[in-house]
Amino acid sequence: MKQPVKRAYLDTEDGQILYRIAGKGEPILLLHMTPRSGDEFREIIPILAESQQVIAMDLMGLGDSDKPPREYSVADYVQNIITLWDELGIEKSNVLGSVTGGYIAGELAAIYPERVNKLILCNVHGFDAEEQQKIVQRYSIGFKIKEDGSHLMERWLSRVNYVGNGELNHRCVIDDLKCFGFPVYPGVAVANYCLLAKERFKQIQSPTLVLTGDKALEPLEKAGLAKAENQTWLSESIPDIQEIIIENGTLWMMNQQPENICKLVDDFLKTS
Repeated sequence: MKQPVKRAYLDTEDGQILYRIAGKGEPILLLHMTPRSGDEFREIIPILAESQQVIAMDLMGLGDSDKPPREYSVADYVQNIITLWDELGIEKSNVLGSVTGGYIAGELAAIYPERVNKLILCNVHGFDAEEQQKIVQRYSIGFKIKEDGSHLMERWLSRVNYVGNGELNHRCVIDDLKCFGFPVYPGVAVANYCLLAKERFKQIQSPTLVLTGDKALEPLEKAGLAKAENQTWLSESIPDIQEIIIENGTLWMMNQQPENICKLVDDFLKTS
């Protein structure tokens, strides 16, 4: 039976955070990429919710969550998660993080090992100092509204070669538009954190599954934001790790391959 997905808001001192929740049982928290929202997990939430409680929050500054009153850090996002878990009475949870959400998930597991059961990191790419500066600049500036409306077509065309002209691209553009006129806080936070992550992730004690799409690096390489030579850092940092390469997997594989992703996640969570 398909589980209903409900929406609710968490009140924090920095504003409200929207989260989606579905199913019952052992909890799993889903953390989305930047500049998307919990909509990244629209396809996988109902599948995972058949056997567990699924929670997907819109990171502060993105989606339908409020804009924070200051530039957030990765540690700030981690504290948002702890506040949400405490509100929901969750003492320990599995966590899945996609791209920028994966960095936040990793820091959560490093700081609060007693609250993270198993960790799934999806398309969590590594960056060098030059790439970090490009990412900081891009997300600090954010998306700008143009008087002639050309920003709308720019966002539509920005990923059309990877997700196509259909509904998924439309959903991505809607998420883009919700953070126009502001710094893209999760992007800035993760960019400022990414060079520290190699050492930070050495503190992770949770069994960890790494899912990487074999085509996920392509748009980042094309934009000069990542290199293949910087992509071994997770296996060097995390002691208990299982790595799987997803055939034809892209940055948007949560939407494009939901059944495959859910099976891999379920298999991993069922292992002792």
